[in-house]
Amino acid sequence: MRRFADLYQSLDASTATTAKVAAMVAYFRDAPADDAAWAVYFLAGGKPRQVVPTALLRQTACAVAGIDVWLFEECYQAVGDLAETISHVLPPPAAHNDEGLAHWVEQRLLPMKGLGPAEQAQHLREALDMLDAQGRFLLVKLIGGGFRVGVSKLLVQRSLAQWADIDPKTVAQRMMGYTDARHTPSPQRLQALVAREGEHTLDAGHPYPFFLAHALPQPPGVESLGAVSDWLVEWKYDGIRAQVVRRAGQAWIWSRGEELVTERFPEVVAQVQALPEGTVLDGEVLVWPAGQPSPSSFHLLQQRIARKQLSKKVLAQAPVRFVAYDLLEQDGVDLRSQPQQLRRERLQALLGALPGRPVDLSPEVQAADWAACAALRQTARERGVEGFMLKHRAARYGSGRTKSDGTWWKWKVDPLTVDAVLIYAQAGHGRRASVYTDYTFAVWSRAPKDAAEAAAVLEAIGRREPARPEALQLVAFAKAYSGLSDAEFARVDKVIRANTLEKFGPVRSVAPSLVFELAFEGLNASPRHKSGIAVRFPRMLRIRDDKPLHDADTLQTLRSLMATQGQAPGG
Repeated sequence: MRRFADLYQSLDASTATTAKVAAMVAYFRDAPADDAAWAVYFLAGGKPRQVVPTALLRQTACAVAGIDVWLFEECYQAVGDLAETISHVLPPPAAHNDEGLAHWVEQRLLPMKGLGPAEQAQHLREALDMLDAQGRFLLVKLIGGGFRVGVSKLLVQRSLAQWADIDPKTVAQRMMGYTDARHTPSPQRLQALVAREGEHTLDAGHPYPFFLAHALPQPPGVESLGAVSDWLVEWKYDGIRAQVVRRAGQAWIWSRGEELVTERFPEVVAQVQALPEGTVLDGEVLVWPAGQPSPSSFHLLQQRIARKQLSKKVLAQAPVRFVAYDLLEQDGVDLRSQPQQLRRERLQALLGALPGRPVDLSPEVQAADWAACAALRQTARERGVEGFMLKHRAARYGSGRTKSDGTWWKWKVDPLTVDAVLIYAQAGHGRRASVYTDYTFAVWSRAPKDAAEAAAVLEAIGRREPARPEALQLVAFAKAYSGLSDAEFARVDKVIRANTLEKFGPVRSVAPSLVFELAFEGLNASPRHKSGIAVRFPRMLRIRDDKPLHDADTLQTLRSLMATQGQAPGG
């Protein structure tokens, strides 16, 4: 654990890519194979399931430190990170422990999962008493499933490739699925990542690394890309990016997050059974009922994924389809080095030859020029899509978000926006732990008749009077924590501290005084929210100093925006 803690500290302290790679190479060279296998898992984004409840972590830390809960909470609010708070408040360890990362995870952490609260607390006490502050910090992060460090999966692959002296693309291919929680890291799995060519054979269901698109810069816009005829233009679907692997008489479905999700989509498995052996398709899993002209919202797909059991009712309410847009392997031959246009032609011929055409092909959008494309893009929301994907016809299929093999651009529609009022605030985390950066926003239940009516509501809020259901009120509908500069966050923090009405643990109720322009990708009806509306990917665009509170938007504004997406406001 000590060696991994030192690596974490080195990675966290450096912003230089070369230094991060060098630190990881040195770790992989010196660490035991079982420790290195787990290190790769965590560094590449693997997250084991939480083994101890957060409440028990807090209670045990308070007991070991000999402090009251209120004092711990005050420390937590000042620090902003649970693991860091625990590492600070605990007394020095009574013992010293040199066990490696693998031993800690496999023999100490994972066995806690099935224990009762009393036994978990006892094991946790013993573990915390063996580690210094940095080790305790890591321990809590690993226990809670919140481990993060500033390295990308690409850097981990580069480090492994440099350590083993093999091609980084080979490592990227082999690493697909390595962080799937159902497979325990081991020296054997690590060796499979870095074996010499010809010394390791991939499993039949192994996918390829996903090729990722870049957001199209605007400006300069699409005119800088050259002739529209040089590009394959497709609709950008809002579903689950997936690869379908058809080999050895079976079918596997992999998500972009490198999770094996085959059992979640039995309809797709049935669809792709008609594919020839040795076929790998890239595409999108969508909720798309038969006869419907466009896919349903991602919200419906998300609800289906959250269900533990796929009942007949769930399958009927949210039927899924796989829409293919790339052919990565045909007859067992890797086609990724072939140009996009050739892969497209082969995909079209392959799917067109299947009896009954069970697998859908993503349609190519025809447009005379970029101006015609831009006009079509304006219809994206009513079609149930996010905009366009632009793929250069000469592009190869790369690995990750790179332009060395060619370019894919995502040309998304402009976000939806509303003007909303700040009503609650909570401190951030990490370097923003002492600043209120996480905000809750509200809109009016209806448009105020005038500034005076709005002012009366604000006065009632200041007197802490409960809102009457039939009266004008501010209704919470979204939370956001990104989009402002550090200077803007500091300015808002001062306003929050000067206008706090009440404190609810870490949350402050704030007298309404600021209007913000919020942007988001979509809206969905949701009975779980007081507003009846769920917001997707909200973020702050700007502080609206020019807009008075009574001119902020309303619930009707949100319902109207839902209607532009082809949704009924009621569901």
